[in-house]
Amino acid sequence: MAIDVGTGQNRRAGKPWQPLVDGDTIAGMVISELDTPALILDRGRLLRNIQFMSERAQAGGVDLRPHLKTAKSARVAELATQGHSGGITVSTLAEAAYFLDHGFADLIYAVCVVPAKLDRVRALQKRGARLTLLTDNTRVARAIAERARVLDTSFAVLIEIDSGEHRTGIAWDSPDLLDIADVLVRDSHVQLAGVLTHGGHSYAATSIAEVKQIAEEERHAVVAAAERLRKAGFPCATVSAGSTPTAVHASSFDGLTEIRPGVYTFFDLDQMALNSCQVQDIAISVLATVISHQPEHSRIVIDAGALALSKDVSANAVLPDTGYGWVCDAHTNQRIGNLHVAVADQEHGYVEGSDIPYHTLPIGSLVRVLPNHACITAAAHDRYAVIESVASEDVEPAVVDWWDRVNGWKVE
Repeated sequence: MAIDVGTGQNRRAGKPWQPLVDGDTIAGMVISELDTPALILDRGRLLRNIQFMSERAQAGGVDLRPHLKTAKSARVAELATQGHSGGITVSTLAEAAYFLDHGFADLIYAVCVVPAKLDRVRALQKRGARLTLLTDNTRVARAIAERARVLDTSFAVLIEIDSGEHRTGIAWDSPDLLDIADVLVRDSHVQLAGVLTHGGHSYAATSIAEVKQIAEEERHAVVAAAERLRKAGFPCATVSAGSTPTAVHASSFDGLTEIRPGVYTFFDLDQMALNSCQVQDIAISVLATVISHQPEHSRIVIDAGALALSKDVSANAVLPDTGYGWVCDAHTNQRIGNLHVAVADQEHGYVEGSDIPYHTLPIGSLVRVLPNHACITAAAHDRYAVIESVASEDVEPAVVDWWDRVNGWKVE
């Protein structure tokens, strides 16, 4: 399936896409004209990643409900939902409000809800959201039902299953599963929508074989929970699973109705370490400027530090000399030797490597840094400078568009 980049129309809302800057400003702009640090998004790589996962879901007979906590961008959501139901996953109510404003009404809020947030959920419902909630607790299920009655509304709720990550959720064979379900079907103000799990422990895997095993554990846990519910006479329409590593490597999606990977749209060095992608699939990078040479310390300094790159070092467990990101040529995005951001202060990145080319990276020159963890790196920025790939160091990438993103937790 080919992904249609489109003409800038949001198909769901029917609203024209509003760029952050006008076309005249974008026309002819190249990356050297950007203020640094800047978040770069390679559109060609993005589209390939989206097409890969879309075809994987279609081949597995499941819907793709992309988790937009990574991209937090309606433009990415528009591309990632093509060929599927149009439903998306969010991790904050601020994301839910933003995507609703851009025409995405079918939303799973994939964090266990607390009663204090239900009034905000109701406000989104009044604006047209079909927002499905998540719980792993019988008392909270009762509180959801009670608040729904007070608000004169109805809440759809998924029961979260712990498939091995041990973050939130209950075991598929826990007695609590049927107790929560009973609460959700006895009260007309709530509905049991199904079950959901997240195989996040796949991020700690060290081999494809281990990811495959975790993917099967993830699938088994949520499918077994669904079978328990149905055997006990409860409805279970949705059987939802997904993390990017398990979605990439799972041998089977049997019994699932949907998958919810997220970081696959961009990928990152951590996903490369997990064999979920190759370096040429990583679609975002941070453009930075060399601001100092320190040959006496065998390093150079760039103006992208912890606030532009994050403090995540997850990939280092498998990829030594990754630090806070690989340092690459600004034009081609190819790694320069084994250069990496070894230390990250707030606004300073200290670049180290076995042979630092001071002569080709003079002060004022540009580099790009591939992120350790795309979700957290992107969260530091309010927009994407969208470019097309180039293959030559002599060709400077042009900025073809600006895409916004939503950050923070406040519902506007």
